[in-house]
Amino acid sequence: MRPKEALLGLARMTGTFAVFRAMNRRRLLVLTYHRFTDSPCPGRMSAADLATQLDYLASHYTVLPLSRVERYLREGQRLPPATAAITIDDGYADFHDIAWPILRQRKLPATVFVVTDFVDRKCWIWTDKARYLMARVDGISIDVAGARIDAAFTSDGARRAAASRINAVLKSQPDEVKDIEIDRIAAQCRITLPDTPPADDASCSWAQIREMEATGIDIGSHTVTHPILTRVPADRLRRELEGSRNRLEEILGHPANLFCYPNGAYNGLVRDALARAGYRLAVTSDSGLNAATVDPLALRRIQNEEEDLTHFIQSASGFEEAKNALRRRRPSTVAADSPYL
Repeated sequence: MRPKEALLGLARMTGTFAVFRAMNRRRLLVLTYHRFTDSPCPGRMSAADLATQLDYLASHYTVLPLSRVERYLREGQRLPPATAAITIDDGYADFHDIAWPILRQRKLPATVFVVTDFVDRKCWIWTDKARYLMARVDGISIDVAGARIDAAFTSDGARRAAASRINAVLKSQPDEVKDIEIDRIAAQCRITLPDTPPADDASCSWAQIREMEATGIDIGSHTVTHPILTRVPADRLRRELEGSRNRLEEILGHPANLFCYPNGAYNGLVRDALARAGYRLAVTSDSGLNAATVDPLALRRIQNEEEDLTHFIQSASGFEEAKNALRRRRPSTVAADSPYL
């Protein structure tokens, strides 16, 4: 066991994380998940690990759906001590097939944020396209929005790393440029992207979404097509926000007030457009717990999909947040004339 892991294990055994959990019992914990798998798979939460995390949450927190959290915040009421909410971005079919039965068995609520054109099979989640392409070539030597990427693939890990690098470059581009670049990469790889995603990357259906909602799963908006909202023009921003809400209300038959910013990208303009579109609560990818004074349209969350139980408890308790804050305040020990400055 590495020294860092040993220290974390000691902190858990001695009750350090329990102290931080108690100190933060008045702050809202919101957890983030994306993909699920029956067996261990990089980038996805296994059913066994999810069950372990949910059992811990059920033992130590009051788990509420975000719709309940929104009402507490709107009415100025104090949340129950140690309140947690579970959120799932994108609404892939593996949530319905793998995660939902585990939640239902434990009678735990959750909120799923869906991309309406993805459910309607009109689009992919765009980040999946690079992974699809890299899984079908032995190497690449391409330009992506001016960045040169050369790689020979000797493992699935190398393919995933290349796809992540491509997506990181594309996230910095305007949305229309991103789509052009993806098509150009596909052409360079001599692969035709299907119009709809393959089964492994497909969305839940509307029938499945209605079925899950009937058992206590909140359904929120994740836009129409999952663009980076800070990189689209104002008219597109409005269509993404209003169009997804209208489609959800048409299907579900009730107001849709919950929202998740794709890729966590938002700013003041996006936040204000969200308010004008009628949303009452939104989650970001900003890391941390939420005080009672939090902006309901900018809730922070804890990312936990790659963590074992000890790391999960550390993050959920607020210990990780405090540790990172201490690091940011710590003065640099690098000399002023250091060559590393």
